Amino acid sequence: MGAQWKQAGREASAHKKGQMVVKLVREIMVAAKMGGADPDCNARLAAAIEKAKKACVFKDTIDRAIKKGAGIGEEKVNFETVVYEGFAPHKVPVVVECLTDNRNRTAPEIRTLFKTGSLGQPGSVAFFFNHMGVVEGTHKDSNRDAEGDAIEAGAQEVEILASEEDAVGQKGARFLTDIKDLDHVSKALKAAGWNVTASEIRYLAKEFRELDATAHKEVIDFLNTLDDHDDVHHVYAAVK
Repeated sequence: MGAQWKQAGREASAHKKGQMVVKLVREIMVAAKMGGADPDCNARLAAAIEKAKKACVFKDTIDRAIKKGAGIGEEKVNFETVVYEGFAPHKVPVVVECLTDNRNRTAPEIRTLFKTGSLGQPGSVAFFFNHMGVVEGTHKDSNRDAEGDAIEAGAQEVEILASEEDAVGQKGARFLTDIKDLDHVSKALKAAGWNVTASEIRYLAKEFRELDATAHKEVIDFLNTLDDHDDVHHVYAAVK
């Protein structure tokens, strides 16, 4: 009886990992649908595959997702991107990006999450965000001139990132670009020796709300509730 909490914890962890795999596989399918099945010619797909590999998604699962997304074989992907806007507790603007095969199911469920969340509510918040292309990557040369590469690739801005545990000794950077230039910038950076780990369109908050510890936890709990929904692909919020 006393060890049941351990089993519950393992089940919760397995469920969370399952949700993560579903989201990664959907990203692969959508990337393949939009840009084709060849990761060498599809920067978004290449980055999605890299993320899936890091999360230990099986190669067969990745291959099936690519074929399904690209329409190779009998199975076809039928996801569409749907965006919902609203406020988290303490009036923090939130944009929720969903990948769904049934808009009529997803829409009321997301609205319900906003209404039942602690002071969360739907509303128009897009003007609190910039909608931009984002490329993240690492370079083996820790002294690499990221700003120079950004200019050559056609990116608008560059931000130096702290190295992750598996990229110690390398330079990490985030490049921002117009949505229409995302694929070009991704390919140019790859040609310049950058290992592109993300190539996607995001909503970037123009400014962040300052919150005390209690309020911050309430907001994060609400965002986690949104993110736990099976159809939710990304959650963007104006909070650090």
